[in-house]
Amino acid sequence: MIDKYEIGLDFEIDELTNSIKNVVSGDSFPTSISMITQKDLKLISKRKGWLFNWKQELGHPERDIFKLTIVNNQNIIQGLVSLEVKIDHVYMHLVESAPFNKGKEKIYSGVPGNLVAFACKLSFQRGHEGNVAFISKTNLINHYIKSLGAIHLGGRLMLIDTNTALKLVNKYYSNLRL
Repeated sequence: MIDKYEIGLDFEIDELTNSIKNVVSGDSFPTSISMITQKDLKLISKRKGWLFNWKQELGHPERDIFKLTIVNNQNIIQGLVSLEVKIDHVYMHLVESAPFNKGKEKIYSGVPGNLVAFACKLSFQRGHEGNVAFISKTNLINHYIKSLGAIHLGGRLMLIDTNTALKLVNKYYSNLRL
């Protein structure tokens, strides 16, 4: 059942890459994903241009927040995802690209896809066959069907199933075979 306070995710998949890509040069950069720290909270505030209140999100003990960074530049957060491991799937509460990775002037593409692929990878690692669920904003349901291969379960509930999750994980984690 959808919580009436659930706003729905509104990230857009700009492109599926095998890392993240500089939109000007076309250069790709390997990424890493790790849990955020208290120190990171100073970098991800609304004052710094982030849309969501990540400090508040961190207050939910059942959720883990992960940051996406470039391998040789761990101090700059490219994007964030809030995940909760459920009994049979991983639930994506929030996904957000860094302020400088949004819109026409973004620096890197591939950030949201990278974060979704990580959620799928975590689902496989936890024995949930790659299944990832999330609530979409109504106007983005078709976007997620086309760009991610997500399944519309009804209402605003979306699912990334095993086959789609495998494709995403293999795209972003080519050195990892599930």
